[in-house]
This record gives sequence, structure tokens and C-alpha cells, in this order.
Amino acid sequence: MAAPVGAQVFSEILPYLEVNKGNQEEVETVEQVETPDIAGKSITEAQKILKESGLEMVIENEIEGLDKENTFIKEQTPKAGIVVNKDSNIYITY
Repeated sequence: MAAPVGAQVFSEILPYLEVNKGNQEEVETVEQVETPDIAGKSITEAQKILKESGLEMVIENEIEGLDKENTFIKEQTPKAGIVVNKDSNIYITY
């Protein structure tokens, strides 16, 4: 009797395993990029560099009317040289 129950369990579990396998393949195909060094660059210049790398900038504590041409980045997270998924956010402080 154990065999039929085991067969039933496997027949119910296998579709889920295949779905998970498919999801893992999708995760593996996510493109990764190395974060560029944008510290010391203007916010405008850094936005262009990040966009070319497929990354997004998030400005921490951004004030209204910020002069992005003449405001320079002090720090970025993650740091330069870290490998991240494409379309990841790079957080900056100025």
C-alpha cells in the first residue's frame, strides 16, 4: 500500500518541482553589472553613468530644488566594484 501513496505524492509534488526549476532558471538569467565609482561626480553625471550601466540612482535626503549639476556625491551604497543585478538601486549621499 505504501507504493501507491508514494506514487500519488510524487505525482502531486513533481509539477511544483518543475515550476521551481523554471523560476531558478529565470533568476540565473538576470544580468549582473559591476557598480561604477560615482563618488566625487556631480549628481547629473552620476545619473548618466548609472543609466548606461542599467542601474537606478536613489538620492537619500533629497531636498527640493537640488542643483544636480553642482552637487557632488560623497558616498554610494553599494560601493564601487560590487556586482549587483541590473536595474538595482544605487543609494547616494551628497
